[in-house]
Amino acid sequence: MKVRTYTGAEVFLSSTRAELESNEAANSLMLGICGQLVRHPKRFRAAPCLKTVEDENGLVLAATMTPPHKLVAYGHGGDLDGGTRILVEDLVGEGWRVPGVLGPSEVARRVAERWAEVTGRGYGLEGRQRVHELRKVMSPVPERGRLRLAMEADVELVARWRYEFHKEIFGQADRGGAVRATRLRIEAGDMYLWDDGRPVSVAMKTRPTRKGISVGLVYTPPELRRRGYATACVGELGRLLLGAGWEFCALFADVSNAPANRVYARIGYRPVCDYDEYVFFEQG
Repeated sequence: MKVRTYTGAEVFLSSTRAELESNEAANSLMLGICGQLVRHPKRFRAAPCLKTVEDENGLVLAATMTPPHKLVAYGHGGDLDGGTRILVEDLVGEGWRVPGVLGPSEVARRVAERWAEVTGRGYGLEGRQRVHELRKVMSPVPERGRLRLAMEADVELVARWRYEFHKEIFGQADRGGAVRATRLRIEAGDMYLWDDGRPVSVAMKTRPTRKGISVGLVYTPPELRRRGYATACVGELGRLLLGAGWEFCALFADVSNAPANRVYARIGYRPVCDYDEYVFFEQG
């Protein structure tokens, strides 16, 4: 087996696209990140890490990382234990600071185990997410409220919601970063609000791939929850995107968030695979 390192996302995709698109919804994160690297390289603070591990039969492992975020890993076939070891040894040898790994459960676990063996440092399971796929909206059109694009006048509100979303999900957030990211996304026409006389819920389209597009940043303020606003917002955004010609929408949701998963199921989202997220400790 050997490691290949890529200097650009276009070359990386040319080598991995066929394998990644064999299960496009499950690999929507890696495909989408690479698509953003191609289309919007200035959005990224540092040069990405793009690697594959291959054997005589082809792709064994693909990995991407956009610092300071975690490594995203995908296993295609062959000797996964050997492939993850070679990958980790290469990352360590090149001096990459890897804060953790995210990927399909088995692949992420093996990368974390090899990381501990090679570096002598510990790791911990930080979260479990489930990738869902939507091909037909099952929920009825809401009787009240409407989906609309977020506008310049909504930047302050949506930035606050984005900040609160990250605090709730990750335990920390950056107010200035939330404002910058929100303004960028609104200018790009990616942010949508459910408006019931006033904005009550938000969702975002993101990471388009060849046949699909992802939905993320689904947030309703706590005082407005349990009124059907998230179902309305995500359902009608899905209907809009599928109606625009996308074959499917992909969505990541925390496995432990039962209320959210019930909402997505009612809309028509179906589980595709589970992703595990590990954090790597600085000490052993």
